[in-house]
Amino acid sequence: MTVLQLLPALDSGGVERGTIEVARHLAGLGYRSMVISAGGRLVDILIAQGSEHYCWPIDAKSLRTLRLVPRLRRFLVEKEVDIVHLRSRLPAWVGYLAWRGMDPATRPHLVSTFHGFYGVGRYSAIMTRVEHVIAVSDAIAEHVARHYHCDAPVTTIPRGIDPVLHPPGYRADDAWRRSWAEQYPQLQGKRLLTLPGRISRLKGHHDFIDLVARLKESVPDIHGLIVGGQEERHRAYLSELHEAIVQRGLQGDLTFTGHRGDLREIMSISSLVVSLSRKPESFGRTVLEALAIGVPVVAYDHGGVGEILAAMLPSAGVHVGDRAGLHDCCLRFLRQRPVITELPTRFTLEAMLSATVSVYGELLAGSRRRPSMLANAAQPGRPHQRSPA
Repeated sequence: MTVLQLLPALDSGGVERGTIEVARHLAGLGYRSMVISAGGRLVDILIAQGSEHYCWPIDAKSLRTLRLVPRLRRFLVEKEVDIVHLRSRLPAWVGYLAWRGMDPATRPHLVSTFHGFYGVGRYSAIMTRVEHVIAVSDAIAEHVARHYHCDAPVTTIPRGIDPVLHPPGYRADDAWRRSWAEQYPQLQGKRLLTLPGRISRLKGHHDFIDLVARLKESVPDIHGLIVGGQEERHRAYLSELHEAIVQRGLQGDLTFTGHRGDLREIMSISSLVVSLSRKPESFGRTVLEALAIGVPVVAYDHGGVGEILAAMLPSAGVHVGDRAGLHDCCLRFLRQRPVITELPTRFTLEAMLSATVSVYGELLAGSRRRPSMLANAAQPGRPHQRSPA
């Protein structure tokens, strides 16, 4: 089986991470795994894990990007691609138009993953013009059903994490702790309240600043930690946050770390992790990772994050924008650590990868293409939740 995944770039984020994980799994099964993107820092990792990468300018939001359509059509024929997996809207337009112009009897099968609550409209509807849609949460599956006329089946396959990398009770080792103490000596002896996520208005930083100010009144050793990178286009927003911190007199109580590659370790030394996005998250991987290692989370109860909380820590959910409720829940957890349910199987990386390959296998089993490989491609008996289209 030859699978091609299309996405804008391979830098960082949930789409990129999912692409890398599926590519690694396919290569490990002996299949041919290919990715087309505009490149990025994850390309070397992708190649080292056994996949092929083709660097195309497929990320440019311009009609000129559609010039790649005939080139991609030739590529699909030359490489004898069996499955094309669309992971973002602009590449999806290129992929769909290339696929549509091919012979239906011999062209690849077309799959998409709805990674987010895309704005409703014709541009986003391209993600439904496929043979099978994968939704990263039930909330996304419901979004597709509510806003789009989708003839394709929609399967919910939650993003998964590796329980080996995120075992219950995980704690960063001594070497990491020493390095952390050298970088952030001001945090020693503090109770860390951590907000993971890039610097963006969607992530609820103003609510976080207010939360730290409220908690300081009864938990004087609390310290807010904002872990996430900043894009140039959000520079003004970052300045706005710093001004808000000064106005609240919290200069010594909040730290920005920038982008970090050791979020697991940071969360392991945190007293609480919070998720405060005012708009629903499509899934909420950092919430799942924190809970998996046994670190309590307090979060706005909606979207994919709400589904994770319902399965592992229902008492952690707070109504969106309820700052008083947010404070009360955090204070309650700081005073008495809650009991967290163990990681459900449906949220594991193995379940995600198995279900994804099963979708590929179901498509191939329904066609006349390459029947000899179906026994390996389809993995019967691996359950995955299906949501109505």
